[in-house]
Amino acid sequence: MGQQVEFGVPVALPAMFGEALTMSSREIADLVEKRHAHVLRDIEKMIQDIDEPSFGLVDFEAQYRDAKGERRKEYRLPKDLTVTLIAGYRADLRYRVVKRLEELEGEQKHSAVLSGKQLIAAALIEANSTMEAQAKQIESMKGDVAALEQIEAMSGSLSVRPAAKVLGIPEHKLKTWLQVNRWAFRQSGKGPLQAYTDKRNVGYLDHKHGEYTKSDGEKGISITLMITPKGLTRLAKIFSKGGDE
Repeated sequence: MGQQVEFGVPVALPAMFGEALTMSSREIADLVEKRHAHVLRDIEKMIQDIDEPSFGLVDFEAQYRDAKGERRKEYRLPKDLTVTLIAGYRADLRYRVVKRLEELEGEQKHSAVLSGKQLIAAALIEANSTMEAQAKQIESMKGDVAALEQIEAMSGSLSVRPAAKVLGIPEHKLKTWLQVNRWAFRQSGKGPLQAYTDKRNVGYLDHKHGEYTKSDGEKGISITLMITPKGLTRLAKIFSKGGDE
């Protein structure tokens, strides 16, 4: 699957950097020969019909830039929801998706397993291509929580997914921690994560706002929670102590 980059920061990391295999709604649309807007609609209806309480702590929504450079919405679904989604599609189209999932699983199994220290270096390099010239400095910093303070001079803010990779923890664990410890919240328990004002004021978190087109053609405003280098440093110290502030 291709990777879209926003402001030099990967919106979604490749499968080898994640714990679970996912497939983008755009790739599904290509495989089943449907318009992406229709697949988005099918996904939203499926999630609503399943009504799984745990989905409140899972964010399947992502963004990508189209050919014109405009930000658009997509979904990145785990294998179980991908298979559930295509259940009502034609058999030959379902077969294409299943075969692609098998290919992705094979690629994931053969990917080198990165250690915690290697993962920090890889995520930082993915987060900002300009860090290539500083590779030697990053190498000496790997795994050293105190040295993460130097990241402030080397990279920009990260969305939750790549930030979790830098911290070496599952994305869902970071999202849950941010909500439980009142760093971030979801409006009325739904929607994207948003930063509490006090965390923005101290420079730990920030927001990025964008515009996207809904399935009905109307324009919508998206909010992406961003963790600043200062916030990343603070979180690294917290999780080095077991997650207690």
